[in-house]
Amino acid sequence: MSYKVATGNNVVNGNTVRYPRGVPATTPERPYHHGNLRAALLDAAERSLAEHGSDQLSLRDLAREVGVSHAAPRRHFPDRQALLDALAEAGFARLDAVLRTALAAAGDGFPARLRAAATAYTRFATENAALLELMYTSKHRPGARRVVDAAAAPFTLLNSLIVQGQDQGALEAGDPERIGIVLLATLQGLATFANGDIVEPELLDDLVEAAVDRFLRGTRPTG
Repeated sequence: MSYKVATGNNVVNGNTVRYPRGVPATTPERPYHHGNLRAALLDAAERSLAEHGSDQLSLRDLAREVGVSHAAPRRHFPDRQALLDALAEAGFARLDAVLRTALAAAGDGFPARLRAAATAYTRFATENAALLELMYTSKHRPGARRVVDAAAAPFTLLNSLIVQGQDQGALEAGDPERIGIVLLATLQGLATFANGDIVEPELLDDLVEAAVDRFLRGTRPTG
């Protein structure tokens, strides 16, 4: 419960209430409204996710953290699962934005665009490890249609990148989704190694560069 430290008199319902100096004057009820409650709850949920994992997420605890009544979050999230799904949706939207920004700065050449996307993905995966795990877990939960739809944007973008490489003759012909999975699995593996302190974080970009070079050589058309 939020409180203020009394320094003298406080007015409650028109009546003056005297508190000893320095004694907390607790507010009987938290406010129900918040300027942007949904965003505040998602921000608090992501911090809790990173620190404690998804099992510890509680709507009541998040309400306490953002300073609203315990019932207020249910205006946006009817239950805990709805909050987790919304967090996953927001994560995929952020990943999509990160990838699009990286590709926009990389120019038109496929190798440069591939390196930019690969670096952007691994950085996102290491900086948001708990969130990314939730994103993938939520995507495969039965009935999580909105999460699946949110995931389509970044994965379609990566698929289009593979198709570009095939069109430019840099990658072999074949199912672009299958080729993309090989790349993504490699990048996710590097991120997992970095998150587990198996490799030093400062080596990550160089390892991604080496992985992309090997990917390009290994998937180059033959003949």
